[in-house]
Amino acid sequence: MKVNGISHRTIWLKPGDDSVVQVIDQTKLPHAFEVVNLTCVAGVCRAIRDMTVRGAGLIGATAGFGMYLAALHAPDSRFDEALHEAVTALKATRPTAANLAWAVDQMLAAIGVDGSQAKRRLLALHAAQAIADEDVAHCQRIGKHGLTIIKNLAALQPTRTINILTHCNAGWLAFADYGSATAPIYAAHDAGINLHVWVDETRPRNQGASLTAWELGQHGVPHTLIADNAGGHLMQHGLVDMVITGADRVTRCGDVANKIGTYLKALAARDNGVPFYVALPSSTFDFTLGDGVAGIPIEERGADEVRWVSGKNAQGLVESVQICPDATNARNWGFDVTPARLVTKLICERGVCDATETGIAALFAQDR
Repeated sequence: MKVNGISHRTIWLKPGDDSVVQVIDQTKLPHAFEVVNLTCVAGVCRAIRDMTVRGAGLIGATAGFGMYLAALHAPDSRFDEALHEAVTALKATRPTAANLAWAVDQMLAAIGVDGSQAKRRLLALHAAQAIADEDVAHCQRIGKHGLTIIKNLAALQPTRTINILTHCNAGWLAFADYGSATAPIYAAHDAGINLHVWVDETRPRNQGASLTAWELGQHGVPHTLIADNAGGHLMQHGLVDMVITGADRVTRCGDVANKIGTYLKALAARDNGVPFYVALPSSTFDFTLGDGVAGIPIEERGADEVRWVSGKNAQGLVESVQICPDATNARNWGFDVTPARLVTKLICERGVCDATETGIAALFAQDR
């Protein structure tokens, strides 16, 4: 993805210094583009927890590099013990995203138990890079599969703009590059399809307003920011042709955990006959769970994310302000679960399938 004409991923090793992992500080966007250096597991955990990095794929890639840093700095005398301490710390940072635990387990398997510590550190480096590279490749393929869906929709109404609603940020900022929900949008825009994106603000952290709107603007995709609760109104008036969201965890039966508010969009889409698509890489599936509402752990974050908002004032300075009475308490669930019955199709790097246990299993038949 290009920022002001310069190609960027969201995570990379510092040129000339493989002991430093660099990431874009997403808490500073859209008002400042800053890069943060991560040099230890504690720093990686902090970056994931405070949402310096966020989004399913990027959380996984960052956790992968966190395991590499753990291997890099682990004393030879307690190498495996240090690795397992890192596993525990990283997995505790964000409980809902399946990609995090998946990436940590992938790293642990790649590092193995045999060979010198020097060899195992090199294996960790290669494995972390491979997770990030695979994330990019998978998002590109999601884009190609989703492009077919948008092309077919555009063919039915060739003189109209295709209006797409998305929620939160499942863009290139949420992955190593390209994104999941946005990959088909970028592919369709680049193919010359006339489209427009409705961007939900995504309270309480406003990832839609701060991140999705910013990256769509960088790519030149027409878009309009709307209040979170406007989506149903737009659907009632025929102003939404399709909904595409990302996912943080999807069960083997197709239930989808995504940013809080996704469930409401899915209900409105069903009521108005608007197709509702979910885009995700294979690493987001959790085959151990069948019932998403009962089984997916839902992260509850600090109340101040609801009570305070951050933005740029009239003087161009970024500041935070409290929006409720001093004594008002708040609760802050980060995700909700959309039942599979409300999902039109899942878009994966392996293809497009029904949000059912049979449909998902068919995508993975070659692995069984």
